[in-house]
Order: sequence, then C-alpha cells, then structure tokens
Amino acid sequence: MLCTRCRIRTAVTDDGLCTFCSGTRPPLPAGLMAPVPGPGGWGVGTWPRSPVGLARAVTALLGVVIAADLFAIGTGLHMRGLWQGLVTDGSMDIYGRDGDTAETLYGVAALSQGVALLATAVVFIVWFHRTRRNAEVFDPSVQRMGPGWAVGGWFVPIANFWFPYRVASGVWEASAQTRADGGWREVPRTPLNLWWAAWVASLLFTRATGRLWERAEDPEAIVQAGGLVAASDALDIVAAVLAVLYVRAVTRMQVERALRGQAPDAPAPSPAPGGHR
Repeated sequence: MLCTRCRIRTAVTDDGLCTFCSGTRPPLPAGLMAPVPGPGGWGVGTWPRSPVGLARAVTALLGVVIAADLFAIGTGLHMRGLWQGLVTDGSMDIYGRDGDTAETLYGVAALSQGVALLATAVVFIVWFHRTRRNAEVFDPSVQRMGPGWAVGGWFVPIANFWFPYRVASGVWEASAQTRADGGWREVPRTPLNLWWAAWVASLLFTRATGRLWERAEDPEAIVQAGGLVAASDALDIVAAVLAVLYVRAVTRMQVERALRGQAPDAPAPSPAPGGHR
C-alpha cells in the first residue's frame, strides 16, 4: 500500500505513512533531500505528489480518443464512398436510407470525438499541472514559466502553440533521473518533441479540414473534404499515441526522481553583503 500522505513510498506504519512522512526515517546521507509534507492545494508544495493515478486516467482517456477517431474515420469514409458513387456512376444511394444512416453515424462519431477530447483535455491538464508542481520541488531553477501557466497557457490564443511546451520543457529537465553520485543524467527529449510537433500539426490540420468540410457544397468538393477530414483524424491518432508515450515517460521519471530523493549538485551559496548568509 502506498503512503497516504506522499502517495509515492510504501506505507510502513499503522496509520498508513511511509518512513519519511512518519518521521521514523534514519538519518539522511549527505546530499539527500529531506522530504517535508507539502500543503497541497493549487500552489507549489514542498514534497512531490504522485502523478501515477492521473497518468493512468489520461492514458485510458487517450485510448477512448483513439477509438472515437477510428469510429469517425470508418463512418466518414463510408459516407465519402456514397458521395463518390454519385460522382463516378451517378448512384443515388447518398439520398436514400444508406445515406441517412451514414450521416447519422457520422454525426454520432463527431459527438463522441468532442466528448472524448473534452474529458481527456481536463484530466491531462490536471496531470500536467501536478507534474509542473513536482518539477518545482525537484529543481525550480530550470523552470521557465510559473505553475499557473501549466493550466492558463493552453487558453491563451496564439501563445498556446508555445507556452505549454516551455512548461513541459522545464518539467522534463527537472524530472530527469539522477545518477548515483547526485548529478543529472541527460534524458533525450524525443517523446516530448514528437508529441508536441504531432499535437500542433493535428490541431492546425483539423482546423483547416473542418473549414473545407463546412464550405463543401457540390459532390466533388464533399468527396475531397471527406478524405482530408479522415486524414486529420488519422493524424490525431498519431498525436494521441505520442501523448501516451510522453505521459508515461514523464510519470516514470518523476516517480524515479522522487524515490531516489537526491538533489543535483549545486554550488555553495555565496555570502551576502556584510558577511551575513
């Protein structure tokens, strides 16, 4: 069972606390951080909180997003095929029962995509903010933006293509695993960079294809727009898969970082003016 306070280490006491949170830990070797229970809440605590549960929820919801996208691709290509039949051989199936069913299913698919995306975005941002708070505990010196931007950065027009990445970059650097001697071990940012590039590309492509679909009126334009919309859904699946890899990578690093509890080497503070520290 995990500690009821830090949710990271194993509970060893009757009241569900680990050796660190219960105050029964042995003396810490030089260079190790003594964890102090944080106050929780929206601000930054003094002890990291486990992101594991939120990461599992995000991963599950991203799976739902992928399933919704696959459903949308299938129903969209089916309806596109009916319109293609009208263009190529004059088939009127699109105006019959098959067309009505295809249009209904496509509407259901679009609705399921929206619901899945909204639910995933909420839980992902909560996870994102928690990892940013943990990063402040691990190493505040490498954070480029405050914890509030882990939430607000997603809602600033234009800047939301860059601000969340800056937050994520600081989280990645602070969560990097430490070596046995307490120094940083470089961890390639490939999962972060691939996820962010795919997410931005998917967002832009989805907006462009959505406009084409709304403006399509004649059968040829509908067929073309339908194919592009299916392609944007496929790109969204790629972005979702990469998001899963990114979430798992950050969560794994933060758990290992917290369990090791070791701070990176830092120079000794310089004396303040007047000889006081």
